[in-house]
Amino acid sequence: MAGLFDVSKEIILVTGASQGLGRQFARVLSAHGASVALAARQTAKLKSLEDEIGANGGRAVAVPMDVTDIASIGKAIDAAEAALGPISVLVNNAGIAIEKLAVDQTEQDWDSVINANLKGAYFAATEMARRMIARQQEGNIVNIASVLGTGVMKFLSPYAISKAGIIQATKAMALEWAGNRIRVNALAPGYIDTEINHDFWSTPGGEKLTKRIPQRRVGAESDLDGAIMLLASTASRYMTGSVVTVDGGFLLT
Repeated sequence: MAGLFDVSKEIILVTGASQGLGRQFARVLSAHGASVALAARQTAKLKSLEDEIGANGGRAVAVPMDVTDIASIGKAIDAAEAALGPISVLVNNAGIAIEKLAVDQTEQDWDSVINANLKGAYFAATEMARRMIARQQEGNIVNIASVLGTGVMKFLSPYAISKAGIIQATKAMALEWAGNRIRVNALAPGYIDTEINHDFWSTPGGEKLTKRIPQRRVGAESDLDGAIMLLASTASRYMTGSVVTVDGGFLLT
């Protein structure tokens, strides 16, 4: 089975790799032999991760990328491919959330979330696909969606809308690019404990939310390792346009 989930020949670009899920994705893919390009705005954190992966015997390069800047996306891919070779897998992870009631969300809040989560992901995927098509190269794009792309919660309306858009973008891209041998799937995590939200889970609000999860626990970053290995490897070779949900049963409630 190890060969089925082999990523040792893959060159994988992970956006939003400076922290949280993106950092975990980069670590696990590198640990299984992939060469990884680490992209984000926070270049100091990227460099630290690049050094960590190198010290563990992996191959990584940090490239600055702001997904809200279309030119930045192309420059980052240029730099990554110059260092590692043609990218074969894109993990489209960069994104933000702004927690406010819908009536309190400003136009700037809306633009910030939609530009990072939906517009940025869309143009990162299309830029990557354009290159793969030109090279007649088989490719693989993994968009990071969310359970809130299907379900909803208060205080996160632009985020939920952006992730619903990611799910539809995944399906639209999968249909258009299947003939070019480019697969496009989405990973929809539920609530995951990261350094960004860690303190929240011990608050009354966090404990209440945890009780809504049928497994009665918040996910760990490592709970997504199997799903990202599936989607990034040829184990998912007959999957495209699929959404893989990892949420402890949250959407069942």
